Amino acid sequence: MTENRENEIEINKEEFRKIGYQLIDKIADFIDSIDKKPVTTKKLPSELQELIGDNPLPENGTSPKELLSKTSDLLFNNSLLNGHPKFLGYITSSAAPLGALADLLAASVNPNVGAHILSPMATEIEKQTIKWLAEFIGVSPNYGGLLVSGGNMANFTAFLAARTAKAPQSIKEHGISNDSEKLTIYCSKATHTWVEKAAILFGLGTNSIRWIQTTPSNKLDEKILEKTIKEDIKNGSKPIMLIGTAGDVSTGVVDNLKNLSTISKKYDMWFHIDGAYGIPAAVIPSLKSLFEGVSEADSIALDPHKWLYSPLEAGCTLVKNPQHLIDTFSSHPEYYNFNNPEGEIAQNYYEFGLQNSRGFRALKVWLTLQQVGRSGYEKLISEDIQLSELLFSLAENHEELEAVTQNLSITTFRYKPFNNADEDYLNKLNEAILNELQTGGDLFLSNAIVHKKYCLRACVVNFRTSKKDIEEIVEIIVNVGRKTHLKLFTK
Repeated sequence: MTENRENEIEINKEEFRKIGYQLIDKIADFIDSIDKKPVTTKKLPSELQELIGDNPLPENGTSPKELLSKTSDLLFNNSLLNGHPKFLGYITSSAAPLGALADLLAASVNPNVGAHILSPMATEIEKQTIKWLAEFIGVSPNYGGLLVSGGNMANFTAFLAARTAKAPQSIKEHGISNDSEKLTIYCSKATHTWVEKAAILFGLGTNSIRWIQTTPSNKLDEKILEKTIKEDIKNGSKPIMLIGTAGDVSTGVVDNLKNLSTISKKYDMWFHIDGAYGIPAAVIPSLKSLFEGVSEADSIALDPHKWLYSPLEAGCTLVKNPQHLIDTFSSHPEYYNFNNPEGEIAQNYYEFGLQNSRGFRALKVWLTLQQVGRSGYEKLISEDIQLSELLFSLAENHEELEAVTQNLSITTFRYKPFNNADEDYLNKLNEAILNELQTGGDLFLSNAIVHKKYCLRACVVNFRTSKKDIEEIVEIIVNVGRKTHLKLFTK
């Protein structure tokens, strides 16, 4: 064997520089022209597979230059572009360009942010990122936490910490016994489906969830909540967790977090806030009262890859007392040799969550927080909300549209070709319109069911969207609506 191994995977310095510059040029051109491209591909799965080629695993290698050139074309021309200014579907933001460079930098160093000794600088950057995120939303910087993949994992992490803190201490040794008190969780009917997943995956079962009715404004009904808690206690159940929503996924409504905090304390429950989407709006001074009570939460979920414009993946769990995370997730097998530096207490993130091996998600969030700053985010988030309000206003004043709800940066509305239209027909019509929009390539929305109405739903978490885009979106929807109505109504 020679002194330096020769292999197919290494790329020498000059070649790396050359193909790297070429890729960066392609990415720069892609970002610069993203608004000129279709929002999504119209190709069928079979057509996409044909582009890739249904070939067996290659026996021999291909040059990196050729691979990157071909693959960048495949992705740029055949993807759903959530960075497009007319992408307002679901809650995936336009990603900050700096985040893409941050991911390249993070992957180049490739730290395992599971233990401090494996990732000394990356660990300290993640610690600071957590502190800044806590400050950003208006809670104590003493909250601890970690970066995870997204909203489900952020909420799961908090759920498990709550279960450990509030369930009988024997749960770690004996599990959840049918003979023990029935552990119960409380949330509104508007809460994201992660709650159901968590109850199933972590042993409580779906019968442990109390889906509390909402008020006409879609907030958790506190009177029904307290009545349900009292009945459960009377029947031998043990309430352990109350979940408030800071920006529900369908309409953007924020529960009365202050009142929910008071109720959670009254019944000794863990108070968790699912703010995966909406909690970054707490940075806006004029919305401070809307988020009153956030600082009382035992845990909070938020997703930087939603309204902080980070590339996927970047979710976050914050916990008021980080010891609850260690109590839940820490283990010390004999094959771990993660000693603390002399005279120092090092943070090992494998003790804070479900993962042992962890990528460096924090870097892109950390860098973008510094690039934009608090005041920059206040401006961007405020503008997103204003654009959502503009869309609501345009729908409200259009004779063929019906504005339904507007909260934070989410607007729901529907196409309504004439007054006194049958509700079943309107639901069918708007579902058909959405299907046309999602495959048409001109814009991308999602849906919401609001008071049994099938609505078109636009969520603005997009720093590229402008007033002009919103006005054009209304025109596109009305045109598609007319054509779709003509097809359905004349059948």
